[in-house]
Amino acid sequence: MNFHVMTLFPEMIRSGMDTSIIGRAMASGILSLEAVNIRDYTLDKHKKVDDYPYGGGAGMLMQAQPVYDCYHAIVQRIAESGRKGQKARVIYVTPQGKTFQQQMAKEFAREEDLIFLCGHYEGIDERVLEQIVTDYVSIGDYVLTGGELPACIMTDAIVRLIPGAMNDESSALSDSFQDDLLAPPVYTRPAEFNGWRVPDILLSGNHAKIREWQEKVAYERTKTLRPDLLGEQGDF
Repeated sequence: MNFHVMTLFPEMIRSGMDTSIIGRAMASGILSLEAVNIRDYTLDKHKKVDDYPYGGGAGMLMQAQPVYDCYHAIVQRIAESGRKGQKARVIYVTPQGKTFQQQMAKEFAREEDLIFLCGHYEGIDERVLEQIVTDYVSIGDYVLTGGELPACIMTDAIVRLIPGAMNDESSALSDSFQDDLLAPPVYTRPAEFNGWRVPDILLSGNHAKIREWQEKVAYERTKTLRPDLLGEQGDF
């Protein structure tokens, strides 16, 4: 899988994405990630990429031209590699988008190429968004200074679902939200610490009973902490 991040601050993407699971997956060729500097595509000799908004208002807006040309450069590179650049989904990171969830991560993980567009200032000229963006996505109801951190968060969640990215792929299957439930509590050695014992069922060796216990506790935890995830489900 191939990630392409359109940004004014490529170092934010590179420094956050070259370690742990993502770093190992890139090193092994399971995925690639490029941070593309939008500023490299401006026609302004001073590398300016923003201007005042028509109609007045506070702040500055990113201009359409550098964003548009940056996008087309990425699409061209994808096409030259033999993939379908024009079909690549373009995710604009914005608080106005749909909230990112695990099901969305699963959907994006099936793509061959994903392009993230990171905004700054007061936003991006609407004309270019209408032309290139396929998905408007938010990571929550709050405002950040730019889209780089949300792009890294979404990339991290997606990478976990790419076959071969994790040493133990069953670990991703037991994550919270995989089946619309929070994960059950987990324990490791020693079996007793400060007088607190691991639940006896987990030491029993009865895997069927352990799974049953985990499912029940996961449901109870979800019902208490995130009842919104259960929808219209009845009691366990």
